[in-house]
Amino acid sequence: MYTFSNKLKTFSFILMAVGILGIGYGFFNAPKDIHEVETLLAAENHGAHGAVAHEETQSSEDAHGVHNKVDEAKVAAEHEEHLTHVLHQLQNKPWAALYVACIFFLLLSMGVLAFYAIQQVAQAGWSPVLFRVMQGITAYLPYGSVIFFIILVLCGLHFNHLFIWLDPEVVAHDALIANKVGYLNFPFWIVRAAIFLIGWNLYNYYTRKNCLAQDESNDNSFYKKNFNISAGFLVFFIVSESIMSWDWIMSIDPHWFSTLFGWYVFASFFVSGITMIAMVTVYLKSKGYLEYVNTSHIHDLAKFMFGISVFWTYLWFSQFMLIWYANIPEEVTYYVTRIELYNLPFFGAIVMNFVFPLLILINTDFKRISWVIVMAGVVILAGHYIDFFNMIMPGTVGDRWFIGVSEIASVLFFLGLFIYAVFTALTKAPLLPKRNPFIEESKHFHY
Repeated sequence: MYTFSNKLKTFSFILMAVGILGIGYGFFNAPKDIHEVETLLAAENHGAHGAVAHEETQSSEDAHGVHNKVDEAKVAAEHEEHLTHVLHQLQNKPWAALYVACIFFLLLSMGVLAFYAIQQVAQAGWSPVLFRVMQGITAYLPYGSVIFFIILVLCGLHFNHLFIWLDPEVVAHDALIANKVGYLNFPFWIVRAAIFLIGWNLYNYYTRKNCLAQDESNDNSFYKKNFNISAGFLVFFIVSESIMSWDWIMSIDPHWFSTLFGWYVFASFFVSGITMIAMVTVYLKSKGYLEYVNTSHIHDLAKFMFGISVFWTYLWFSQFMLIWYANIPEEVTYYVTRIELYNLPFFGAIVMNFVFPLLILINTDFKRISWVIVMAGVVILAGHYIDFFNMIMPGTVGDRWFIGVSEIASVLFFLGLFIYAVFTALTKAPLLPKRNPFIEESKHFHY
């Protein structure tokens, strides 16, 4: 049986405490009204930028001549609208940082759950010695689901402006969003979210329950039950994952859509989940657990890390290339915004999620070395967090982004909660599913 060390448990509590303090600071520090925004913008525009803005305003006023008063009223209205827009962006920033970290860790655990279901349905012989590791990671799913659902409800109650289509005023003045109101409306949206989260958690609960019951069984009846519900779950997952990606990420930019987006999001959190399996396995192995896990198991996990990284890159390029080459204004603006305003994280994600794994994990021998797996894993996980950052931040905070207290604190909080949930779950059952029909094959797996 695994024992959750006091040092690691204390570390997880420290991460959560620091995270909560930082998240609170981010919300407290956000501007409360347009007067604070005006002061902030005045400080930013002080100097050269202020002079340029003054010259443009002056030349505009001179050009209109006798219509000066009308222009002043128009400029004042536009100025107030701009201030309100910036206020929403800055108020969104701590919410968006919390949202990115929350959905990343939630979907990471979902990636592990999908991988586990695939292993069940494929009747894979190499992986049963890793099943309890996978079940430990998916133990985070209930925690992440509750927090995420609360955030979605708060979005619907207008505590933030993450989803502009939830604002009736925006819908009233935007014909394109108004045409989508039959699908993008809060009651239908939140019901879909509840169905998906409950469905995923029910599968997670029953598959773990059956796996534990199989250890005490005299036949393979519980294993067969898991096979059947896993096959059904994968169908549900394929549908729910696609809709989830539209609802929770793509609808942040409601004027834009991509038919590849569901697959793209799946590849991102799927490789993150597999990477986490490898890293937790390496950690447990270093502490003297998982005696039957050998370098061949690590090698296979690393192959998946490498292969799905390439798959993610294929989807990234396919989506980008087709939209960029077609150059249709309402489609290409999605990438123009990210290239112009998010240049470093946009291209940095390519390096972290493709170039680095390609150079490190293409070597067969490197796939068996623990420190290489950990190094590659840290970069891949950070890279896919940046990937979710790129998907969500431009539509919520625009050019007002930076990696600050809110972003770091949100990651620390959910990382601490993740560590606590996962390693607590690992103490609840033996790390070896002894009655799995393929356990002997898995014990003696060599590649």
